[in-house]
Amino acid sequence: MGFSVSGSAAIIFAAMFIAFGMWHTAATNGFERVSDAQADDADRLLAQQNTAIVIDSAVADTGAGETRVRATNTGSTELSLNETDVLVDNEYHDGWQGNATLDGTSGTDLWLPGEQLEFNVSVGSAAQVKVVTETGVSDTSGVTNT
Repeated sequence: MGFSVSGSAAIIFAAMFIAFGMWHTAATNGFERVSDAQADDADRLLAQQNTAIVIDSAVADTGAGETRVRATNTGSTELSLNETDVLVDNEYHDGWQGNATLDGTSGTDLWLPGEQLEFNVSVGSAAQVKVVTETGVSDTSGVTNT
C-alpha cells in the first residue's frame, strides 16, 4: 500500500470522524430540546391541575355603575393578577387590577392559595361574570343586580 492509499484512507477516516461528531452534536441537541419541551409541558399541566378558583359573589350596583366581584383561590398554585382575565357578559375588561384587594390588602400582584380577591368592574348591569386564570382555569357566576 502506497502513501497515496494510506493518505486517502486517513482523510476519509478524519472526514467520517468529523461527520459523526457533527451528527452526534445535532442529535444530542435535538433530543435535549425535545426533553426540555416535554418537561415544560408537564410543569404547565401540573400547574393547571393544581389551580382552582371559585367566584364567591358578584353583585352589580346599578346606581354606582359598578359590579363588585369576590373570588377565592382554592387551589395550591400562586396566581398573578396581571395574568388573570375578567369577562362580564362575554366582554373582556381590563384595568380592574388597580382597585383589586387580596384579603383586604391592595398593591400586590400575587394571589396566593386561600386568599380572597375583591375588585370592581365598571359595568352597572350584568348577567354573568367569568374570571380566567393564567393557566386557563376559570369560574363563571351569575350576577345579582341591586
